[in-house]
Amino acid sequence: MAHKPAICTMSLGRSFAGHSLPYKLTQTKEHGFQGIEVFYEDLIDLTISMPGGEALIDNQLAAARSFKNLCEERGLEIICLQPFMHFGGLIDSEKQEAQIHDINRWIQLAHTLGTDLICFPSSFLPAPQITADIDTIVHDLQRAADLGLASSPPVRFAYEALCWGTRISTWEDSWDLVQRVDRENFGICFDTFNIAGRIFADPAVKSGKCENAEEATLQSLKRLVKNVDVKKVFLLQVADAERLHERLDQRHAFHSADQPARMSWSRNCRLFYGESSHGAYLPVKAVLAAVVRGLGFQGWLSFEVFNRRLADRDTSVPEEMAKRASVAWEKMVREVPLDVRPTTTKRATPVSVQHRLSAML
Repeated sequence: MAHKPAICTMSLGRSFAGHSLPYKLTQTKEHGFQGIEVFYEDLIDLTISMPGGEALIDNQLAAARSFKNLCEERGLEIICLQPFMHFGGLIDSEKQEAQIHDINRWIQLAHTLGTDLICFPSSFLPAPQITADIDTIVHDLQRAADLGLASSPPVRFAYEALCWGTRISTWEDSWDLVQRVDRENFGICFDTFNIAGRIFADPAVKSGKCENAEEATLQSLKRLVKNVDVKKVFLLQVADAERLHERLDQRHAFHSADQPARMSWSRNCRLFYGESSHGAYLPVKAVLAAVVRGLGFQGWLSFEVFNRRLADRDTSVPEEMAKRASVAWEKMVREVPLDVRPTTTKRATPVSVQHRLSAML
């Protein structure tokens, strides 16, 4: 399978800013991408003009069919539907049961889109709304996985730790969860921003870095290479982020009273790989080396970049972002490096990985 380039629809411009899906998909194709992540917001945007709007499941399924047709016309493969927000561990049992009902709807949408993958980001609801009992969270995720397995064709789920998650915020947390769920269709989504944004970076401090950031990152990536089963890595998302000139506290322009600092930073400041001219500073290359060269991951590498620029109504945004993503992909191919031909990638030895990661940090 080697490595194939993809991008999230949201990363080409937000639908609420007037950036149309057909144009974003055209730019995706014209800039060399082969796969697309369906951001739920873009899917729902297609239902706005339909009688009854997004509330009707038939409208959502019709939107999914339209989405698939637009992608097929451009030769793009839909690689996942995301994000199913705040799933699992809700204190309110009625809301948790409603989520299980919604899983069935999302499975229908995935089937209609022609993808077999749905992505769960870790919840960042306030702590009083989410249980601290990991066994309960695991049970809820098992119920979702079992529904996916029972569907025809089966649907997989990829769990991603957000670096500001309430209960799950590190890749180690999410890997532990995947092992506990113990279902063949339940795996992990590694996101370079969320990995580095938790163990390396902290936008709330002046330096923008955690204490002992380089060594902590090196040790964490060594554990990743040693412990993770690459067959359970269902998706690899890529993003860097800009170093802020001032700490992100209540005085900062990006501060939001209802968001942790890392979340506000994520929403405003993610960048494509290697964009040092925009202030990129995360050790994304080292994270990629661990997953791609260390684990031997093959498959889709998808850019998931949130940024304040995406909300601008400037009609040049989709082309600009697609062009930046294309430049970043070519740079990744050279620097990581990536295998863009269908060849077998061998898992690197721990020693070679350690030397490589040390040199990148």
